[in-house]
Amino acid sequence: MLQTKPPTPRTEPVPHAEGVSNEEFRAALSRLAAGVVLVTAQEPPLDADGRGEDVGMTATAFMSVSLDPPLVMVSLRNDSRMDDLLAEQPLWAVSVLAESQRHIAGRFAMRGRISDRLLFEDIPYVRGEVTGAPLAGGALATLECRTEQRVVAGDHTLVIGRVLSAHVPSGDGGPLTYFRGKYRQLG
Repeated sequence: MLQTKPPTPRTEPVPHAEGVSNEEFRAALSRLAAGVVLVTAQEPPLDADGRGEDVGMTATAFMSVSLDPPLVMVSLRNDSRMDDLLAEQPLWAVSVLAESQRHIAGRFAMRGRISDRLLFEDIPYVRGEVTGAPLAGGALATLECRTEQRVVAGDHTLVIGRVLSAHVPSGDGGPLTYFRGKYRQLG
């Protein structure tokens, strides 16, 4: 297993290349369609008798990295709740959302949202056998992962995880995608 010491995060903003504004960069990359996933993990319990709180976030920057060994990567905004949690908790899970799960994606993408405990309240899920993290019911696929490496890249951290389990619980429906700033369906 490759272990690297994470670099010290930059305190000053990294300037864009001359001639590329934030708006131009965002507009150009909004033309890249992306799949939508729910990334989940469980906070470590505060005491020996308790269970930690479930945490979740919507991500579109998720990809396969390697087949052998099976590795995936998710990009997390630096200092976000999920980034902070996965810095201390190596086990996490991914649910590949179906087109019918737009409400889940929107709920876990909200800024200034209510507590994660309430977000999970009426969403059907099962606990991953390996990670204990919530796996969304009705997802097209689910993966349970263990962090192998964290790479700070600008204002995000790339978390590379070894896939510990992979399941395809639902064959129905198409994937939920994100294109030009909106959730979309294929076809």
